[in-house]
Amino acid sequence: MKLKKFLGVSAVLAMLFAAGCGAATAQKTKVVSEDQLSYQSKGTPPKVEYSNAAPGTAKKFARSYENAPPMIPHSVDGLLPITIKNNACLGCHMPSVAKSMGATPIPPTHFKDFFFATKKKLIKQKLYEDKQAYEKRLALMAKKEDIAPQRYNCSQCHAPQANAKPLVANTFKPDFRDPNAKHSSKLYKNLMEGVK
Repeated sequence: MKLKKFLGVSAVLAMLFAAGCGAATAQKTKVVSEDQLSYQSKGTPPKVEYSNAAPGTAKKFARSYENAPPMIPHSVDGLLPITIKNNACLGCHMPSVAKSMGATPIPPTHFKDFFFATKKKLIKQKLYEDKQAYEKRLALMAKKEDIAPQRYNCSQCHAPQANAKPLVANTFKPDFRDPNAKHSSKLYKNLMEGVK
């Protein structure tokens, strides 16, 4: 019994010693500070030029990956910040007015009845697989109260487009299952993809 305790204590001490040696070895490796990771380590940050184009006149960037939130192609001067009392984006992007404004309509996934609904409920209402039925429903919506609260602050996902040179090369190549997905989303259709 005493031998087992001795061996157990010895094993614990050996592990602690090894861990201490490992920590000492790790401290000898070069550590990169936060300052070295910042813009400051590169000198003056590159100038970022945001679009000054009026809504509807700028070229849109392709999406970074399938179903990525699209970037804002126009100037956001006077539109931000979004507050609980004022969301200027809704004036042009609500589905009831978007077409007449030449704007991209807010998608079905941003509304309460979609966001909080189950797939079964959506199919029953013929809103899940039938885009035209959902677009009819969306056309009737014209109140900000219909926007899901999680989607109300547009600028938490959508950022203004900018001509900025990346500081680090990016080798990521998106894989779009549908070539049209570079410019539009089908998330309302495949949101439940793989869910039983």
